Amino acid sequence: MSATADGIVRWLRGRVEVAGARGLVVGLSGGVDSAVAARLCQMAMPRHALGVILPCHSVPGDEADAALVARHFGLPAVTIPLDPAYHTLMASCEAAVRGLPAELSADLNASDDARVRLAQANVKPRLRMTTLYFVANRLNYLVVGTGNRSELAIGYFTKHGDGGVDLLPLGNLVKSEVQALARELGVPASVIDKAPSAGLWLGQTDEGEMGFTYAELEAYLRDGPRAVAPAVALKIERLGRASEHKRALPPRPDEP
Repeated sequence: MSATADGIVRWLRGRVEVAGARGLVVGLSGGVDSAVAARLCQMAMPRHALGVILPCHSVPGDEADAALVARHFGLPAVTIPLDPAYHTLMASCEAAVRGLPAELSADLNASDDARVRLAQANVKPRLRMTTLYFVANRLNYLVVGTGNRSELAIGYFTKHGDGGVDLLPLGNLVKSEVQALARELGVPASVIDKAPSAGLWLGQTDEGEMGFTYAELEAYLRDGPRAVAPAVALKIERLGRASEHKRALPPRPDEP
């Protein structure tokens, strides 16, 4: 085992002990980050690690890859379909918003598909996290997130969704380091090599949504803005500033 893997495994065990918890639960998305996080959890707590597959209008291949990872490592896993809960919640939310007074809802009928799509898409990771915390609370486990350093740096995660976790074991690793660790741990090649995607809508990819590649982002994080094209550096810096609130506690007024 590499020093990186060994260090994370020992850290996870220590956090479980300090919290007085019994184990670790992680959402299995079918992506490389969740596969690595899940395997590290299993190595840290061999008898008390659980994967949870949470389909919610998901790409069928992602659910299949999540199940593949669980079978490949012999990791106990449960599937909790969230489609019915999502439908009910969306119907109630839309009805409530559209019932607001005219002065508050004047622009709801404006053509803004991106805003509507984002609002709906962000419900999915928040609903998944609510479910993970239910499972964790019932078992006295900690919720393990799958975010890596690349995503955290630019806020490429949903606030109070996939960012709302107890532990981030991959938080110091950029994407390429996660992929290298995946190969070391024996994650199936089909999972490692697939295009990174949050699976929020059909055809969505991380790099397409970010507007630059993970390689460019890593070059910026490693060597600074001169390592990438000026336009890419500006995008990265803008995303970093705009997402600062995601990486901090909610602000409070200054004391008088």
